Amino acid sequence: MAPSQMCPCRRGEPFAECCGPVLAGERPAPTAEALMRSRYTAFAVGDADYLQRSWHSSRRPAELELDPAQRWLFLEIVRTERGGPFDDTGLVEFLAHYRADGARGQLHEVSRFARENGAWVYLDGVIEP
Repeated sequence: MAPSQMCPCRRGEPFAECCGPVLAGERPAPTAEALMRSRYTAFAVGDADYLQRSWHSSRRPAELELDPAQRWLFLEIVRTERGGPFDDTGLVEFLAHYRADGARGQLHEVSRFARENGAWVYLDGVIEP
C-alpha cells in the first residue's frame, strides 16, 4: 500500500501515519482499539505475518491463510470498553464490511484484547449474528 494512501481503518489519516508503522513493527498500538484497527488493516492489505504477531501467544493459530479473493471494504467501531493506555484488558465491538464471491457481507465481532509483554494483542472474539 502506498504510504500516502488513506489507511483502510478509516481513521482519516494516511497509511504511513496511521497503521503502517504499527504493521511494520516501528511502534506498538497504544490502545486496544488501535490494535483492532491495525489488524483490520492487516486483513485489508493481506499481511498475515502481522496478524500472527499481534495474536496472544496462548491463542495464536499455527497457520493463518487469508483469502485473496475477499476484499475488505471498511471498518466501523461500534463500542469500546477499557483498552486504554493504563488498562491491561480491553474490548472492541466492530463491523468489518467486505466483498466476497460477488456479494457484500459483514463480520460483526466483539473482540477481547490483553497486554502481553507490555503490548496489546488480540485474545479472542465472539462473532455476533
